[in-house]
Amino acid sequence: MLTKVYAAALQGIDAQIVTIEVNCTQGIQFFMVGLPDAAVKESHQRIISALSHNGLKFPRRKVVVNLAPADIKKEGSAYDLPIAIGLLAANEELKSDKFKDYLIMGELSLDGSILPIKGALPIAIMAKQEGYKGFILPKQNAPEAAVVDGLEVYGVENIIEVVSYFKEECELQQTVIDAQTEFYDKQQIFDIDFEDVKGQENVKRAFEVAAAGGHNLIMVGPPGSGKSMLAKRIPTILPPLTLDEALETTKIHSVAGRTGDTGALITRRPFRSPHHTISGVALVGGGTYPQPGEISLAHNGVLFLDELPEFSRSVLEVMRQPLEDRKITISRAKNTVEYPAGIMLVASMNPCPCGYYNHPTKECICSEGAVTRYLNRISGPLLDRIDIQIEVIPVEFEKLSSTAKGESSAVIRERVMRAREIQTRRFADTSGVYCNAQMSSRHLNKWALPDKDSIAMLKVAMERFNLSARAYDRILKVARTIADLEGSEEVKSYHIQEAITYRNLDRSNWGI
Repeated sequence: MLTKVYAAALQGIDAQIVTIEVNCTQGIQFFMVGLPDAAVKESHQRIISALSHNGLKFPRRKVVVNLAPADIKKEGSAYDLPIAIGLLAANEELKSDKFKDYLIMGELSLDGSILPIKGALPIAIMAKQEGYKGFILPKQNAPEAAVVDGLEVYGVENIIEVVSYFKEECELQQTVIDAQTEFYDKQQIFDIDFEDVKGQENVKRAFEVAAAGGHNLIMVGPPGSGKSMLAKRIPTILPPLTLDEALETTKIHSVAGRTGDTGALITRRPFRSPHHTISGVALVGGGTYPQPGEISLAHNGVLFLDELPEFSRSVLEVMRQPLEDRKITISRAKNTVEYPAGIMLVASMNPCPCGYYNHPTKECICSEGAVTRYLNRISGPLLDRIDIQIEVIPVEFEKLSSTAKGESSAVIRERVMRAREIQTRRFADTSGVYCNAQMSSRHLNKWALPDKDSIAMLKVAMERFNLSARAYDRILKVARTIADLEGSEEVKSYHIQEAITYRNLDRSNWGI
């Protein structure tokens, strides 16, 4: 008897329907076709054990399992459950007309219990788009899939539950999630806050500007000056995720199997901080069957690279294109996938190998030229994509011992959100531009054109500090953001003046 059961395959962060066709005829052989990988082929033994343990019979006949379409690689163990249900139906142990209405996914353990899968959210979204009534999947993944409205989601723990449901011997418990309520309830919860930061007012101001305009930022300072502590607090002042952004972010983490304890939906902007020993593939994604890397897991959030010069130069160079295009395309011989990579890059570094160049109290012991060589570990094209370069000085004891609290993240966030609202209106008719950091030269000429006083100030600054030509556009972008924070329609000379102070690391005037 020929039976069809429906599952799905992941392609990047999207899913595609896979039809599992099972045919039982006379004979004793078992065949699985349709481009399955090793994990899918191994389902044969898992299914035999799971069925036997639960008093069900594996067909002692010739069985052909086809995973269609046959030209798409089927990966992983998530096909165990639909194949098992298809086998029982083809062997006439299950008779139901419900199969066509449901998508079924799940890994089987040897005792028939059902283990979690990757990519539940994109599969659920696709199931709704394709008109399926429901989605049967592991119970652990049910809250993630249930955020999709208009789709019945049933979380199951054992294959017997699924068999009994299709035999109409019991009903499954539908998982219902109020996505909007869960989203907005958890959105404002943070364990850290900028009010705990003592001193560093100029650095906090630079962070506010960076968050308001979506600018990449690098901090330069000695060990213990608070660079990592400050960076971890950036998500607390970024605008809250929209529901669409939260869904997109959760899809990426779901495909990577990284949803963890976040519940049904990721409600806060991601903060990823990979170690400097990371490989290029782990950073931007890839592998034989391409998976998202850290730059995609940080999509709609912050990618923090601590001790930037310690990263392999080849690893840093692969970030250049994703930083510009806000996406990463991974091509292999058999397939090409595209992952989003719209991040705010935040980096930190010591000013020199010993860490104490320009320190107010400790002497630098580096040899002549060591500071410049240390900075040269970061290529010019990558540094060119970092708008704000700020020096972090250790906090004085008087401020460090003070019990007074600084300005809270909530207050800073309000100003950042007002500035972002201005930019949203400004770029409403401009495709692909969402914040000031993404402006081109044409946009700068339209929205950040300096007046005569500002041009004179820029000329003096570029000559006095020997700023490079690439610094010019960066200064104008940052000045536009500073003006937005103030609510000013025009970029004025003091906006330019503040923006110039955020070019501390320009190669021509640093380390000499």
